[in-house]
Amino acid sequence: MSEADLDDGLAPQQVRRLMGGGALLAVGVDELDAGRAEALARNLAVEWGPSNIRSNCIAPGLVKTDFARALWEDPEQTKRALAAYPIGRLGEPEDIAGAALFLASKAGSFVNGHTLVVDGGSTIGSSRYS
Repeated sequence: MSEADLDDGLAPQQVRRLMGGGALLAVGVDELDAGRAEALARNLAVEWGPSNIRSNCIAPGLVKTDFARALWEDPEQTKRALAAYPIGRLGEPEDIAGAALFLASKAGSFVNGHTLVVDGGSTIGSSRYS
């Protein structure tokens, strides 16, 4: 792999670090974006795996971030989300950070091309929040 093989959005120093191996994480912020992030992670896993670069995706549920503030501050939206989440609470930024740390760490060194769903169980709930 050469610097030309990588996306122009990466700085040259990031490219040099990745060329020795590493992990890339894509996080989807909504359903459309999540689909793109998943496809990107799978494609990069195949293309860059031989260079010891892992690529994975995190698909979060409703997380209490500034980005999603309009949703979690709305009582009706929060009620709908809580009804769909078997775990009974909204996500916290630390929930996503923990997933990212796992995927980027040695503990996740054999995980490649995977989408880790961190959604409090809403994808298995009876009335998925969307």
